[in-house]
Amino acid sequence: MPTTSFTTPFIGREDELARLTRVLDRARAGEARAVLVAGDAGVGKTRLLAEAAGHAAEAGTTVATGHCVDLGDVGLPYLPFTEIVGVLADDERFSAALASHPVVDRLLGDGGGGAGDAGGRLQLFEGMASLLTDLAETAPLLLVLEDLHWADQSSRDLLRFLLSRGILQSRVRSRGGDAVAGGAPGQRLAVFASYRADDLHRRHPLRPLLAELVRLPVVERLELRPMPDGEVARLVRAQQAAPVPDATVRRIVERAEGNAFYAEELLAATSETMPGAASAVPSGLADVLLIRFEQLAATAQQVLRTAAVAGRRVEHDLLRDTVQLPEEELESALREAVGRQLLVPGDDDTYSFRHALIREAVYADLLPGERVRLHRAFAGVLAGRGHRAESAAERAHHSRESHDLADALAASLEAADHAGRVRAPAEELRHLEAALDLWSAVPHDARPDGFDTVTLTLRASAAAAHAGETHRAVSLTRSALARVGDDEDSELAARVRYTLAGNLMRIDNLAAAFTYSNEALAMIPADPPSRTWVWAAATHVMAATYMGEDEAAHRVARKAVRIAEELDVSDAQADLLISLVSLEGRSRRTPEGRARLREARELARRAGNASVEMRALFNLSIGSHESGDLDECLTWLTEGLERAGRAGLLSSPYPVEMRYLRSLMLYTLGQWDECLRAAETELDGLPTAGRYAIGPALSVALARGDQHAVERARALLDGPFDWMATLVAGLLLTDAAVQRHDAEEALEQFRTTLTALIDDAGTTPHVAVRLAALALTAIGDAVVESRRTGDEEGADRWTETGTELVELARITANKGEDDTPQGPEGLAWLARAEAEWARACARPDDEPGVGVWEKAVAAFGYGDVYEQARCQLRLAEALLVAERRDEAATHARTARDTAVRLGAVPLLDEVERLIRRGRLAETPSTADRVPLLTARENDVLLLLSRGRTNRQIGEELFISGKTASVHVSNILAKLGAASRTEAVAIAYREGLVEPEPSASG
Repeated sequence: MPTTSFTTPFIGREDELARLTRVLDRARAGEARAVLVAGDAGVGKTRLLAEAAGHAAEAGTTVATGHCVDLGDVGLPYLPFTEIVGVLADDERFSAALASHPVVDRLLGDGGGGAGDAGGRLQLFEGMASLLTDLAETAPLLLVLEDLHWADQSSRDLLRFLLSRGILQSRVRSRGGDAVAGGAPGQRLAVFASYRADDLHRRHPLRPLLAELVRLPVVERLELRPMPDGEVARLVRAQQAAPVPDATVRRIVERAEGNAFYAEELLAATSETMPGAASAVPSGLADVLLIRFEQLAATAQQVLRTAAVAGRRVEHDLLRDTVQLPEEELESALREAVGRQLLVPGDDDTYSFRHALIREAVYADLLPGERVRLHRAFAGVLAGRGHRAESAAERAHHSRESHDLADALAASLEAADHAGRVRAPAEELRHLEAALDLWSAVPHDARPDGFDTVTLTLRASAAAAHAGETHRAVSLTRSALARVGDDEDSELAARVRYTLAGNLMRIDNLAAAFTYSNEALAMIPADPPSRTWVWAAATHVMAATYMGEDEAAHRVARKAVRIAEELDVSDAQADLLISLVSLEGRSRRTPEGRARLREARELARRAGNASVEMRALFNLSIGSHESGDLDECLTWLTEGLERAGRAGLLSSPYPVEMRYLRSLMLYTLGQWDECLRAAETELDGLPTAGRYAIGPALSVALARGDQHAVERARALLDGPFDWMATLVAGLLLTDAAVQRHDAEEALEQFRTTLTALIDDAGTTPHVAVRLAALALTAIGDAVVESRRTGDEEGADRWTETGTELVELARITANKGEDDTPQGPEGLAWLARAEAEWARACARPDDEPGVGVWEKAVAAFGYGDVYEQARCQLRLAEALLVAERRDEAATHARTARDTAVRLGAVPLLDEVERLIRRGRLAETPSTADRVPLLTARENDVLLLLSRGRTNRQIGEELFISGKTASVHVSNILAKLGAASRTEAVAIAYREGLVEPEPSASG
């Protein structure tokens, strides 16, 4: 039985657990093996071994655990083995075997007496091997040795004997004392031993033993690397019943760096000081982290304290110039810190702390005066290097911490300039905000010339917008507005207002945006013409259009375009041309409209205004999408995102929407694996306000039966209102209710989402058609169920509700946001809504709704393969009712093929139920029973059957571990397997892989 109980679910480490489970399976079959489990303290070794032990116990294996304890240089001999024998002695099944071996008395009685001489030790070692052999004949056995880094010399020697000569290798003594050769055939035994990799300094006594053991063919090493951020986040959320704020989770994940114990401790400390995340290292955790630091010599401690002030990473030259030690002493101290696994040397002449929390603990341990002195020393060294861009940010930090605020202000502005030049808006924002914080604390005569708080705040708001921090951009611009005094010039006051209006539009506060853009336009005369008036006009045109003031917007836009041309303000001219596309009825869906957008894009490109260029490229891509030209859409998206990457604008609003749209195209076209890969690679780079861009990947997960997608969709609604996040979450949550056949929930999600998405002008968004069609699906199910149970009143009530929804869908599809009919996607969803409504209205004696479902199937033929397959399922049902069995079978098989290719398990289950219920495949072949795997998935499945981890699969197939993981997930979905082990079992049963030939004796 496991020796440690846990109250939270086992999260992550599936590959590692599967590897240990395979070893246990082989051990039960008579192939004895050992696994050495390595990992840093707190990374999850104990939890993994406990989980493996639980699996072993459930399968009938007896588990005995022995713990090594840190008792200094002279520990108790054979302590873990004594504990193991004690556990086994409590099991009556083993009483006869234990009674026949004197080694039991020697371990449990006098602690191994008589083992001091070589002969006595050999007798004890061979006696232990013989005992374990006999015990394994009674029942499969798993020995777990924890914390091997603390093992005493005697225990290490016994383990060496058992693994190299005893229970696992070529010579084992039988009960009668005769030697038996042949690699311990039939030995039902496994040994799992864990140790801390970060405790093994160069002279640690365990190192030579490990080097010897890992060369043995029956011993393998399993390294537990830090957990991925996503798994740490799941672990944090699983620790508490109440929801943990996203910001808190992100902060803990960032600081824990994949260490489960650190994450749990940080969460516990945070929970005690709610709200907000604790900034300091919790005292209990700090004590743990400082143990190894306090074992260093005084000089090495001094060097490490200095390095901690520098940050997580420090250059050798900078550390040398600051610590001011003789070179030999510094090198000796660094060698000691590296040997103790506190610092890690880098390839670029740098040193990094092995874990950020070690650095935090050492830094927190500094005395206040010591901390100020060291920061001042670093700032002085950096100042002596001149005004180099790369050191400005560091100098600003050290000057601030040493209370030299004037230098901190100057350095912050230098760092902001550098970040702006290299197109790093998030860093530019951070430095500008630091400068604004310092401004009032620095005397007027010590401030740099040529700066004022209003223009600095405007610049910070632009950086925030480019970094995707839209709510922060609004807050900063409001702050700039508050700082504009009555004596400020009208141009600056107008700039602040139209900048605020632009930022408010990004967070869908359209009425306020219209008010401020109106004020900005009124503050500056159009004559004489000025750049400021042109930009104020361009912003006002956009705000007025959003508010439905098309006539006024068109009048201002035509005038502003002429003035922009006269003044050669080509980027403002481009912005106005984009707005005029819809105002002049061209529509971005038409060739004429897209030609105008290409003209605007070229003007913005020549002017070097990447933000306006992004707006043009976004409209080109969305116009292609709305017109059903998905290939052209992907072309524009690829070009737009490449341009955004070069300009450092990938996190700004339009590129984030393009990232979402690209994922949506991949989802729509059925390229689901690529959609998941895109989300996995881009997630960390998305701003908080852009998390909705992973929505299509969540749709893939939901369609494949992953209910975690629902939780992640709900998380998109946390924080301030975001229109796109609300749209994406609403679609997912409505569809999830449809999958559960929960009409009440689907209708509630439809209404809640639509209410939130209707703008200040009362415009119903295009997505209302899709939302209505999804809700109608659940309503149709509810009507069918009500009629089946004789609840005619309930059926009539749901039919009435369905009629309201289909009417809304019709109106919205035929008169969209710009008073024109929707494109192929919207019309396809309208066809789906009409078909679902017909199903809801149908009476038992009505004609089957074959025609409406044929229209829906044809409508989704523009490229949406999954929705077309869902409609084909309904069409097959209708055809079956109409007794058109051959046609029904054809559509059912087509839907099934699509579901198999996509890994859409819930849809596949529905289709197969229909095929069975309708007897559409009386004699299924193997090809019908087993979904088709791609050539690459077959390669992965073969390696999976041979026990490879995702990383090993990637190495053998020359793909990344993440890509291998995606292939494994697809295989599990296609085979309908809940685990890797079940997938392999299905593969063997269905003949997808052949068992490896066994080696001849």
